[in-house]
Amino acid sequence: MSTERRTLEVRGENVEQAIEAGLAELGLTRADAIVEVLDEGSSGFLGIGGRDAVVRLTMLAESPPEPAVAPVAPEAAQVPGEPGVSEPDEAEAAREVVTTLLEKMHVRATVTVHYSDPDDITGERRPVVNIEGDDLSMLIGPHGETLNAFQFVSRLIAGHALHKRPAFIVDVASYRERREQALARLAERMASKAMQQGRPISLEPMPANERRIIHMTLRDHRGVYTESMGEGNRRKVRIFPKPTRR
Repeated sequence: MSTERRTLEVRGENVEQAIEAGLAELGLTRADAIVEVLDEGSSGFLGIGGRDAVVRLTMLAESPPEPAVAPVAPEAAQVPGEPGVSEPDEAEAAREVVTTLLEKMHVRATVTVHYSDPDDITGERRPVVNIEGDDLSMLIGPHGETLNAFQFVSRLIAGHALHKRPAFIVDVASYRERREQALARLAERMASKAMQQGRPISLEPMPANERRIIHMTLRDHRGVYTESMGEGNRRKVRIFPKPTRR
């Protein structure tokens, strides 16, 4: 049975003390939580002007719950905008919105929809709108920034039609899937490096969805744990080797 996701912000004299206090309150180990360092704190000058360290701990579900109901067939879906709008409505609205936007941008492409694998935490399966065609790199942009913006606009338009906030994913030539696989491999390589060198390894700044992939890849790792550090666009993941037991 999965545990409910829960987030807790904790203060302490230093980062480690704050983490330990938060884990104790949640009754978790490091492997069961994502740790984000919001403020490393400061001891001040001669004890004056110091501030506490602040961390945020997010509980991870033990296992993703099985979807309670299989997706409803499109012909049985309710009318968009009515109470209880079903998944096929969102999938069809997403396909139509993305297709229309591409036409207005004079981009020739094929648009298909499938469902994602169950989320590691919620077990939710979301519609994925995949765009296929020749030379679509302009839709992706550096680190997927253009694609994220395109997805944001698509969700806004679809949400207006559906009268709810949609959660579909927009992808280009399965870029997100390939990026996730690459980030998972990177996480494993950097975890090995952190263990071999016996020191923390910092990754480049990443958007929240990519940092999450690193955290989830290494959450059960035998030799390392991860933390998010920094602010805004400079937030990045740091991989720490676990203390060796004697």
